[in-house]
Amino acid sequence: MNTKFIFITGGVLSSLGKGLAAAAIGALLEARGLKITFQKLDPYINVDPGTMNPFQHGEVFVTDDGAETDLDLGHYERYTHAELRQRHNYTSGRIYHSVITKERRGDYLGGTVQVIPHVTDEIKQAVLQLDGEADVAIIEIGGTVGDIEGLPFLEAIRQLRGDLGREHTLYIHVTYVPFIRAAGELKTKPTQHSVKELRSIGIQPDILLCRSEIGLSKEIKEKIALFCDVDTDRVITARDVKCIYDVPVRFHEEGLDERVVECLNIWTRAPVLTEWEDLMARVKEPQYKVRIAMVGKYVNLRESYKSLNEALFHGGVANSCQVEIDFINSEDARGDQLRERLSRVDGILVPGGFGSRGIPGKLDAISYARENKVPFLGICLGMQLCVIEFARKKAGLALADSTEFAASTPDPVIYLMKEWYDYRSGTMQVRDEGSQKGGTMRLGAYPCRLEADTFARKAYGVDEIFERHRHRYEFNNEYRGILEKAGMKIAGLSPDGELVEIVELPDHPWFLGCQFHPEFKSRPLNPHPLFVSFVRAALAKRHGARSDHDGAEQVVS
Repeated sequence: MNTKFIFITGGVLSSLGKGLAAAAIGALLEARGLKITFQKLDPYINVDPGTMNPFQHGEVFVTDDGAETDLDLGHYERYTHAELRQRHNYTSGRIYHSVITKERRGDYLGGTVQVIPHVTDEIKQAVLQLDGEADVAIIEIGGTVGDIEGLPFLEAIRQLRGDLGREHTLYIHVTYVPFIRAAGELKTKPTQHSVKELRSIGIQPDILLCRSEIGLSKEIKEKIALFCDVDTDRVITARDVKCIYDVPVRFHEEGLDERVVECLNIWTRAPVLTEWEDLMARVKEPQYKVRIAMVGKYVNLRESYKSLNEALFHGGVANSCQVEIDFINSEDARGDQLRERLSRVDGILVPGGFGSRGIPGKLDAISYARENKVPFLGICLGMQLCVIEFARKKAGLALADSTEFAASTPDPVIYLMKEWYDYRSGTMQVRDEGSQKGGTMRLGAYPCRLEADTFARKAYGVDEIFERHRHRYEFNNEYRGILEKAGMKIAGLSPDGELVEIVELPDHPWFLGCQFHPEFKSRPLNPHPLFVSFVRAALAKRHGARSDHDGAEQVVS
């Protein structure tokens, strides 16, 4: 056995922050010199979250190899150096699909296929494929203890302690200790009942992470330890924080990383948390402030744009700047109301999405940004819409559209490209309107070559980049000439020159649309260059500064 396994479960209620806890633990163990990997096991029946409504599930996070995964994988990558893939996210749907496929193929030799052992064995195989990948694998179980669909996963990790041994497995349970303001005290009963439920299926937690809005006193910890059969020093306060990137430092102050390596019998160096401490020092004392409008249709659930929100935050930190986001619902805000709100911001961002809802509002926002010289960043669908807006308003193509919204448009500047070269597999991919939705997507990291003297080239500082995609429709090359003649710059292309990846308006202070999702690769300790450059341009606008084309600026107070 080369890898130690940490299993993280949750109780009482959802949204306690299991994903953030897992990511923060990973950051602490990395700070001790260990190599870390992660896996998220989700109990829902969908094979992956790719076709799920963002209002129900939040954003779909995409990995380099094109896996559509749970947003918690975004947390894992942002907090650590882990490079995650398809094998790092499994759902009940994917597990059952594999079991049923094996049964149809005859792999079980005619035996009766059951949850135990066949489904639980499949889950264990998914977990154990991480053995040897890292020093420690952190496995998060989605949902809460007591959810019927999560029982096979809990049974599987229960069995793994017997299979691997106590020194190779660690159970961490995230639970809730509410503060009842009317009574002026913390209540431990929810935690007690949650642990009781977990123990009833054979799992005794080694460490409790107790989420609370205030700190847990020594007496409260002793009470929880007594009733939950956990050592007092393994009852850890997971107190609410103003900035999520403060969590690793707070966990270290509680001694969590020391308890983890103690339980797993791992010798490590003392943790080096200088980068996280420096980050929080910059977060707490920003020199400037900017306001960015995010014009989308999923704004009522902020988790739908989780990576975008974080990437803007990272770009702000890099500029010693606090970024305030004005979430504007593109389905509701139009005309004078939209223009009035946009007049109060320093930058405008139109994110990705699917379908025709909210498109007019997004187009209005793009027109405002172009006409009023407001720094603009369009991502995925946002890039496609800025092509459509420019074609209609500046290139004389009044009916220009995407075939996603208007199949019979006379000028399909955005369309479903039937064939394209997949650089990962080295093969031509074929797709059409009849393909399964997942089959028509361009997913994962693809290369892009940047043109000289562009916003993108100045931001990245290199000639070629690899960025992650999640989209179906592409820029129609038949219109490249007419759009360039009207003033649009093709700033980034695939190596074969067939796929337009970045468009810009050179006569604008900062206007860029990218077909990919740069937010998926932004990190608090390594902000994405496009967001750094975009926020810098917004900062220059706010302070009446001169923002040079190479990214240098002089801020005027």
